[in-house]
This record gives sequence, C-alpha cells and structure tokens, in this order.
Amino acid sequence: MKITIVTVGKIKEKYLKDAIAEYSKRLNPYCDLKIIEVADEKTPDQAGQGVEDGIRAKEGERILKHLKDDMYVITLEIAGQMLTSEMLAAKIEKLGIQGKSSIAFVIGGSIGLGKEVLRRSDYGLSFSKMTFPHQLMRVILLEQVYRSFKIQRGEPYHK
Repeated sequence: MKITIVTVGKIKEKYLKDAIAEYSKRLNPYCDLKIIEVADEKTPDQAGQGVEDGIRAKEGERILKHLKDDMYVITLEIAGQMLTSEMLAAKIEKLGIQGKSSIAFVIGGSIGLGKEVLRRSDYGLSFSKMTFPHQLMRVILLEQVYRSFKIQRGEPYHK
C-alpha cells in the first residue's frame, strides 16, 4: 500500500523531525510512505476572512498538484469523522481490499484547508474537536497509521 502525506509547511523543531523520522522508519515494512511538504503562506495578524480564503486557496493549489486521480484522499479537519484507532485500521484495511492501494492524507496549514481541497477529499477525518499545531499533527498521524498496520496484523503495540 502507498501512503502519501501532503502537508503545508516545513518542520523546524528537531524533536518533531526526530519523531517523524522514527515513525517513517517503523512504517517501512508496512507501506510505501511518502511525505510531501508544500510551501505555506504567511498569514498577517488580524487577517480578514477574504485574506484567509485567499491563503487557503493558494496553499490548496499546491496541495492539489500532488493528489493523483487514483488516490483515496483523507483530509484532516476538525469537522471530520472521529474514529478509534481500531476503526482507522479497519478503514485502511477495507480500502486496500476495495483496490484503493494509494491513500493520501492531507494536513492543512495553520488556518485549515481551502474549499477546493475539501471538495477533492473522499473522507474527512478528525482527531479531536481541539486544534493542534499542523506540525504536531504530522507526528500524531504517522503514529496512528503505524498503529493501524500493527492492529491489522494482530501485532503487539505498547499502549
């Protein structure tokens, strides 16, 4: 299975880079993982709705360039469906059985995803009603994808 994570912005903090590297390494036996970073736009303080919509649109164009027609696209969004780890594992497994061998997870920038990206999405996934830094979400997502493969195979995973 191919797992692609398309995310806005670069990781600057070493501890996050280390965690991403660790989970990427752990995922090697389970999937072909690719992480694509697209440039983020600077959001001015006190930006109005129109400015924010424009920023989301620009970032969205960059994201959409990396989403292939055969990809099943899962966007991370607060308004998405909340799943348990077991439910996410079952969803990924079911997609594979249905012949969807390429899954793209999309993490937006600090102000979220644009309308065009949300329209392209096949499934909206929420990790919480809370807002997390998008850099940290990359680590959380990688951990949950790794946990999903462990669950699917009935392998032990420390809780």
